Amino acid sequence: MHKVTKYIWLALLFGLLILIRFLEDDLFYDPYLTFFQNDYLYIDSPRREVAKLVAFTTLRYLLNTIISLGVLFVFFKDKSIVKFSAILYTIAFVILMLIYLYFVINPRQEDYYLFFNIRRFLIQPIILILLLPAFYYYRLKQ
Repeated sequence: MHKVTKYIWLALLFGLLILIRFLEDDLFYDPYLTFFQNDYLYIDSPRREVAKLVAFTTLRYLLNTIISLGVLFVFFKDKSIVKFSAILYTIAFVILMLIYLYFVINPRQEDYYLFFNIRRFLIQPIILILLLPAFYYYRLKQ
């Protein structure tokens, strides 16, 4: 892949991640968006539809994952890295979603900060931010 083409693809993929974040209020059902923008440590958990919340959180995670895997492929051009990352994303989703569901079903004010951070891993491409330098460093060491 030519360098210019690579940069165009990376800009497009990162643009999609930014677009998901920018349009999150319109695209996804998430009562916790406004909840965590307020002084959430001192207020009660918002009313929520658990099934709808899980469905939209899963959709957002899936969209971020697909785009992130595209970024990793364009950046490294290595299918084994993408395959390993896909497995890692799947394992992370299962573990994070179980913890997320616990916090959604059993909201307690003393757990809000931990819940906030678990939720961030599900709705933002934080795993990509961790994987890019890790794989880059791995490539340098080979």
